[in-house]
Amino acid sequence: MDAVSNGSLQPDLKRRRSDAEDQSEETLQLRTKHDNEYFKCYAGLDIHREMIGDFARTFTYRKAILNNYNCIYQRSVLDLGAGTGILSMFCAQAGARKVYAVEASGVAEVAKKVVSSNKVEDQVVVIQSKVEEATLPEKVDVIVSEWMGYMLLYESMLQSVIFARDKWLNKDGVLLPEKARMFIAPLTDPDEGFERQVNSFQSVLIEFWKMVKDNFHVDMSCVTEFAKAEMYKHITVKTVDAENVISRGTCFLELDLYTVKSEDLQCIKENFMCCCYGHGRVHAFVIWFSVEFPRDVILSTSPYDSMLDVELAFTVDGRQARKQLYRMSECGP
Repeated sequence: MDAVSNGSLQPDLKRRRSDAEDQSEETLQLRTKHDNEYFKCYAGLDIHREMIGDFARTFTYRKAILNNYNCIYQRSVLDLGAGTGILSMFCAQAGARKVYAVEASGVAEVAKKVVSSNKVEDQVVVIQSKVEEATLPEKVDVIVSEWMGYMLLYESMLQSVIFARDKWLNKDGVLLPEKARMFIAPLTDPDEGFERQVNSFQSVLIEFWKMVKDNFHVDMSCVTEFAKAEMYKHITVKTVDAENVISRGTCFLELDLYTVKSEDLQCIKENFMCCCYGHGRVHAFVIWFSVEFPRDVILSTSPYDSMLDVELAFTVDGRQARKQLYRMSECGP
């Protein structure tokens, strides 16, 4: 009887295994498509010019690298997501024995030219590859990366940093940066410009699909619901004044990059409480972050920093993500 039962289960097990394999293959295809689109965005020079041109961000990374030269001098470094190679150059300036500049996009060819122009070919090796597929000749003493995405984690490279840390970092190796924190605070929009912008955008969408019937005698007004749902997935950028942030920031997430695991990032849920300065309508919550390097170097996107041009990226249903404008901050959250 047991044999019959086991036999009857085999087709079902095979079917479930096949379904799981199909789902895994579909997930892999989607991830590959996403990666290709992501790397395509970074293949052009415009985005790299914008990042390097954010001088406070670039100066902060240079300060962090040079201040920690004792961790880098005559040691091996992995520059993850090297781009045009600017961080690799800083590591070479700090006396690194060897820098492996891993960059998946086509801008790796530019990085090779930069290495040649600066005559550091003996120190810096550019590898055009995803870090998950790269082969290094040795484990490294330091991993440096500008991995932060919108709202720290959205479209960030942290998963790749974790992979590289576990596979390529020596036991007592150093991560630059080594910690990250996220903050949240309520935001008021006294002119309600953001709401008007969203309502106007929705009106344009609705009118467009209604217009199809007027022009082509085909009723496509039902498409507006799909258009709205699609719009909710996209981010629009809005500049806000720091004075409209109506409380101090509350830290709701701290990441130790030496210990964080990929599964820790799948779903982040935290309770938080903000004490507002006064009374006002809350239209949204603004989220920003800071990353910390050894020797007390901090890169922060805090709106309380007078040097920061506060620019936020919102989705139309009120969720938001920070646009990457980095400033060196010495003030608190």
